[in-house]
Amino acid sequence: MIDDRKLDVLRAVVTDYVSSREPVGSKALVERHRMKVSPATVRNDMAALEEEGYLTQPHTSAGRIPTDKGYRLFVDRIAQVKPLSPAERRAISTFLDGAVDLDDIVTRTVRLLAMITHQVALVQYPAVGSVRVRHVELVTLAPQTVMVILITSVGSIHQRSLLVPEHSADDLALLRERINSAVGARTVSTALEALRGLDPRGLPSVAGDVLGALDDMLAADTAPRIAVGGVPNLSRLGAEFDTTVKPMLEALEEQVVLLKLLGAAAADLPGDVAVRIGEENPYGPLRTTSVVASSYGPSDSPAHLGIVGPTRMDYPSMMAIVRAVARYVGQFLTEG
Repeated sequence: MIDDRKLDVLRAVVTDYVSSREPVGSKALVERHRMKVSPATVRNDMAALEEEGYLTQPHTSAGRIPTDKGYRLFVDRIAQVKPLSPAERRAISTFLDGAVDLDDIVTRTVRLLAMITHQVALVQYPAVGSVRVRHVELVTLAPQTVMVILITSVGSIHQRSLLVPEHSADDLALLRERINSAVGARTVSTALEALRGLDPRGLPSVAGDVLGALDDMLAADTAPRIAVGGVPNLSRLGAEFDTTVKPMLEALEEQVVLLKLLGAAAADLPGDVAVRIGEENPYGPLRTTSVVASSYGPSDSPAHLGIVGPTRMDYPSMMAIVRAVARYVGQFLTEG
């Protein structure tokens, strides 16, 4: 069990190391944080923290830096994730206001996270369980050309032009009515099942082509997707290329890895912000990084967003930003 004084020393070491990127010595620690004990006492506390695995000394004559275990204790003992200021909240609101559809919301969100955290940002598209078909529209462009338009509850719009047999306006109206009766207001996955249950016999001759196109569009919408932003932020970690940057660049090419990474982290604290530090990450090459993640959307089928960066990060600020953005995006989609 660590006493309060050693915990204060650990907090100070983490804070100073994140800020300076240099090993922290006892004398500097006492001066910067105005500790009411001598450098010798702090040095003894740092030695004890090192012995217990919370700090490490990269060089014999150098100060100490936090280990993954030290960061974990620091994060666990954060009494409360600080709320964002009204100005910060207004900035988030302003950045996301005006989004016109789901792709725009996700794009704006990933850019926002990367910009204000200076880390690599990840945003998963909402789970299909929470997205419903709002409307299917069929528009005749030419005697043998029809445009199929699929609109979902989150504003996502998919469209496809088809070459079809000649048809009348009544044919298209009948088909539009039958399709919307079958799939309207259903989730994407159940809409796909209902669509496949429609019998094209007895429907206009264009039905086969239109139903096939809609099947492809709905099936594509069920595939999990993730947006990535802020990769240029890795340039500031040039000195850590082999240990941090290269593994992250390789991982960013694997959508499945990123989805699992976010999902595993967010599952630690459902509905709140969670942190996976270093060796806690399930994907080996990213065990020199930390993930700060949260979920958004309906509790029964949430999507996830977060950031990935070096273990040496400002955890209180990163946690506050990720949580605030997740809550705002969830509210934005619900109200939209």
